[in-house]
Amino acid sequence: MKQNIYDNIDFFEQYKALRAQENNYNNLLEKPNFFKLVPNVKDKIILDIGCGMGDFAAICIKQGAKHVTGIDISANMIAMARSLHANENLSFEQVAFEDVAVPAASIDFISSSLAFHYIAEFSPLIEKISLTLCSGGILLFSIQHPIVTASKNQKGWCLDKGKNLVHYAVDDYQSEGLRKLHWFVEGVEMYHHTFSTIVNTLIEHGLQIEKIIEPKPTEEAISQLPKIQKELRRPSFLIVRARKA
Repeated sequence: MKQNIYDNIDFFEQYKALRAQENNYNNLLEKPNFFKLVPNVKDKIILDIGCGMGDFAAICIKQGAKHVTGIDISANMIAMARSLHANENLSFEQVAFEDVAVPAASIDFISSSLAFHYIAEFSPLIEKISLTLCSGGILLFSIQHPIVTASKNQKGWCLDKGKNLVHYAVDDYQSEGLRKLHWFVEGVEMYHHTFSTIVNTLIEHGLQIEKIIEPKPTEEAISQLPKIQKELRRPSFLIVRARKA
């Protein structure tokens, strides 16, 4: 059974509080770099996987998309998306991508922000995406960086006696699969895949890689959120844009 952590009340309330902060990792690091790779969406049919509260889907509509479907496994997320964004060319569905029926070669652009690391089987995911995309269609996704998801013991940053950062511990890198961690609550499930697995799986399913970004914070971002300068030492996110051949 797929974990639906965003419908855990304690988790969801803390997550909303985090996203409500103006200066957070999403706003200062992931979003700006994700938007650098968004294609021209005018008159396009778009599928947003793991749409969350629907913000990106709504932006695509404002930029002239023909129709956007946002899907998410979380009832909380879909309820928020529907309450915040109403448009005749925008629809939201509570369903996992693994379970949704999408006609072959019917989508111009598939987007996904920080959702793919919750999906256990990466190859079937990309295979289905490739079949769903039309010729020349684009996939753009961000995920937790494999450096971050690798370790099974959640050790992360190692500190000296003065609580200064010494190094970031990367372990268990070649051991792919389930990781359980504490993020707001215990037992949040994510899945680790190596950088080579991610890239080669795209290639094997006919997707040509056009751009990869491992986001670095700007000086302005560091001034707004000083702790984000850690990203200069190791990246939290991986953003990939690929095109169906």
